[in-house]
Amino acid sequence: MFEVYRKEIIWGGRTLTFETGKVARQADGAVMVSYGGTTVLCTAVGASSAKPGIDFFPLTVNYQEKTFAAGRIPGGFFKREGRPSEKETLVSRLIDRPIRPLFHKNYKNETQVIVTVLAHDMENDPDIVALIGASAALTISGLPFMGPIGACRVGWDGNNYILNPTVDQMQSANLDLVVAGTNEGVLMVESEASELSEEIMLGAVDFGHKEMEDVIKAIIDLAEVAAKEPRPLPAEPDEKDYYLKIIKPFKKNFEKAYKEMDKSKRSKMLSEIRGEILVEFGDNLNTSLASSLTKEAEAEIVRGNILKTKKRIDGRDTKTVRPIIAEVGTLPRSHGSSLFTRGETQTLVVATLGTGQDEQIIDALEGEYRSKFMLHYNFPPYSVGEAGRVGSPGRREVGHGKLAWRAVNPLLPSGEDFPYTVRVVSEVTESNGSSSMATVCGTSLALMDAGVPIKKPVAGIAMGLIKEKKDFSVLSDILGDEDHLGDMDFKVAGTEDGITSLQMDIKITSITKEIMKIALDQAKDGRIHILNEMAKAIGSSRETLADTAPKITTMKIKLEKIRDVIGPGGKMIREICESTGAKVDIEDDGTIKIAASDTESSLAAQKKINDIVAEAELGVIYNGKVVKTVDFGAFVNFLGTKDGLVHISELQNARTEKTTDICKEGDSVKVKVIGFDDRGKVKLSMKRVNQETGENIEDKKED
Repeated sequence: MFEVYRKEIIWGGRTLTFETGKVARQADGAVMVSYGGTTVLCTAVGASSAKPGIDFFPLTVNYQEKTFAAGRIPGGFFKREGRPSEKETLVSRLIDRPIRPLFHKNYKNETQVIVTVLAHDMENDPDIVALIGASAALTISGLPFMGPIGACRVGWDGNNYILNPTVDQMQSANLDLVVAGTNEGVLMVESEASELSEEIMLGAVDFGHKEMEDVIKAIIDLAEVAAKEPRPLPAEPDEKDYYLKIIKPFKKNFEKAYKEMDKSKRSKMLSEIRGEILVEFGDNLNTSLASSLTKEAEAEIVRGNILKTKKRIDGRDTKTVRPIIAEVGTLPRSHGSSLFTRGETQTLVVATLGTGQDEQIIDALEGEYRSKFMLHYNFPPYSVGEAGRVGSPGRREVGHGKLAWRAVNPLLPSGEDFPYTVRVVSEVTESNGSSSMATVCGTSLALMDAGVPIKKPVAGIAMGLIKEKKDFSVLSDILGDEDHLGDMDFKVAGTEDGITSLQMDIKITSITKEIMKIALDQAKDGRIHILNEMAKAIGSSRETLADTAPKITTMKIKLEKIRDVIGPGGKMIREICESTGAKVDIEDDGTIKIAASDTESSLAAQKKINDIVAEAELGVIYNGKVVKTVDFGAFVNFLGTKDGLVHISELQNARTEKTTDICKEGDSVKVKVIGFDDRGKVKLSMKRVNQETGENIEDKKED
């Protein structure tokens, strides 16, 4: 019944297996991929024909994690997987970016890649398995996919690169880099690093590219026996006729538009030209082809000018960064804020400090964990002069926010040094080229303004590429049009000492190591320039927090005292919070974090906690209050909530007939700790303390 094909290799010390022909046989391509104990089902389906008039490639990638893969039941009320998590969105983008440029340029059929995690061994992250599985499914599907691609994760332990480090190894690694590409070159890079040099980062990309060759060969071997008949390539339209009738007459208009340096004016002029084309040719116009040729004409103008003159749309040379204005303290009531403007790109970034109760709880396949740093990126339509729908964050917003998060995260202080939860929100107020890198710069400024002791300022820059055969130009700080019409989007973020994040997407088949090195070196110069401009606003973190920020004090208690501070049913901790106005977080290791709006509230909460956890010391004299009298002595509250017994024989240096002859309930007395009974109860004495002065009286032995 099943005609199963398998291909198995040893890769990075673990077994990588591709299997097809048994599961999801009605998909155009379906491959089950296993790496170690992690298994992913990857499917690809393409519509039989394109929708009329469509002028773009409708590719959708859906990566989905099933909680049964880790032997877990979903959290929440409905107990089933719902909207995509942040990781599912990010991995969907991770798969989409390297496969999209490899489809035939004229293929416009709706295509969907669905990747489902079926098993997770808690050692091998499913994202790499998903990426190479998607490549394998497309390669055997018969769709016009000019792959396959390979992918791998690269770590760095300070001396050596690590191929596909495990989840545990990644906890201590200085680098988390994912690279994907073909045998010819690299197509995509995504990384987070601990201020590593350009040489180490370039070496990691090169190392990963070489290691993925075995995977590409395995996919080709599988395709040779299991691939479906390739679909006919989309027919090449008669471009010459359309080009002569439509594009050539309007070429001078396009050239004039691209000489306009102001983005809004240039966009208006381009829109009018495209409208004129539609009006003149009306129903006889092949909209999809005309759109494609129009883009080609625009690309020819922009790219040709850059390669010939080394001058760009806005008049800059290839290395110059647009003018920068950096401001901090933009919003007086916020804990930290900045306004970062670079040319026609601008971000308003706000940092807010919170307590442990504000940490984000993340329900992942690996289990639940908490995040102390959140960075949320918003891209409203007005930032590009458009009117559009405002809704929940899309994939682009999630991806750009995570890129900025990766750039800043390595510079944040540890929880022990800075016990705050930090949320940063970046509102993109203007956009014309790399608002994600502007977000990195604005976040660094806002955190320093808030007094978050980041190790160093961090900045980001987006690089572009124009390549025609052997001729190429690497562009620093690209514009939106240069990104749209160029061959590369290469984002580099870091400090003056090294790279913290690198993301690269290639729109052509691949780029060389030489081009990557030039881009990294040029990006470093641009990054240093941006950092110097940022330093004019603020060079390091403020020494004090804003008056509006909560003040957090950390203290440590013994583990056995945690229950005393919490009290039965949380009674004690509620009483502390209500009476002092402070927030109190208690961790399992006995660490207590007290957050208060003022010093007085914080000190009051600390005193109450100290009173609860304080222990009586032998021989020490305390001020106390009589809380109860009995025939055999008096109970005295002398240390917070602690009571001790003054036996009737320890009330005075004489025989005492009745306890109430010496003290009554409510009396203030001075007592000395003289011992502890077998149950740990405290024994007190009044007679050994001068009740007037509080001085210690030497014990007198009675005959």
